[in-house]
Amino acid sequence: MSESVPEPPKLRIDEDGSVNTESLADLLEFFLNYDQRVALVRHPQVEELFQWKQAEDEQSGMPTYPFENAEARFAIGVIQSVQENDTEEKLRRWVTDLLQALGQAKETNEDIAKSFGLQQDNSHIQESMKLPSRQERMVYLTSCWIESLCTAEVRILGWVYQELHGKPFEPITE
Repeated sequence: MSESVPEPPKLRIDEDGSVNTESLADLLEFFLNYDQRVALVRHPQVEELFQWKQAEDEQSGMPTYPFENAEARFAIGVIQSVQENDTEEKLRRWVTDLLQALGQAKETNEDIAKSFGLQQDNSHIQESMKLPSRQERMVYLTSCWIESLCTAEVRILGWVYQELHGKPFEPITE
């Protein structure tokens, strides 16, 4: 964070030892407003990917929750991640898994974009039409969505980890 940016709000812990959801929501809002890696979920291209993914899942018969937008999907996902990964080890493993998914998605996107001359600055949906098969479009667009979502989640969950456990997040290496 730059010097002109205010400090993020502190997480509060409830009497039962869980993270106070209201303080987590305040932290989410702060990162959405001040951190471009998290604010990525507000970008029109990411919103377009989210809408595509929702429609694809519905078409294929997968149950979907009717989130209003990519930002709402992201926020609920972060809150659930913090609630479900309520120990240092669980949260560390979860963020490590997200980092691995991010790396795989990024590599897939770069490989496909390079192989087919896709422009990363253009709409991913429009660029995917240059791919020769529906399967390749699905892989590319899903990877774009995963990369966007994981980028934002890793950033904020890494911060949450540090706040909760008093040390910077370090991925598990096996």
